[in-house]
Amino acid sequence: MEQEDIRGKAVALSGHVEYAKDSIVSKTLLNRKTGTLTLFAFDAGQGLSEHTSPYDATVLILDGEGEMVIGGRTVTARAGEMVIMPAGVPHDVRAVKPFKMLLIMIR
Repeated sequence: MEQEDIRGKAVALSGHVEYAKDSIVSKTLLNRKTGTLTLFAFDAGQGLSEHTSPYDATVLILDGEGEMVIGGRTVTARAGEMVIMPAGVPHDVRAVKPFKMLLIMIR
């Protein structure tokens, strides 16, 4: 599937990715050597297992409520809030309830 060019446009991010039952849906908005922008929609009970990143990972919650465990500490974030997960620190992402997020990775 070809990536839609959203540059120079106003984009309603939450409506740009849809929930799917028992799934995680992702949509890459921008993929450059310097970083990426990726939308995610998590159905309740879904998540990304613990991992690390060589770069800070910024998560902006667009809809619902997400839970992250960062270095063993649980952080809950709701629509309109953001969390920066530090580089090199183990973290995971969980959906207690359905939620959507924008993942911003800057290298």
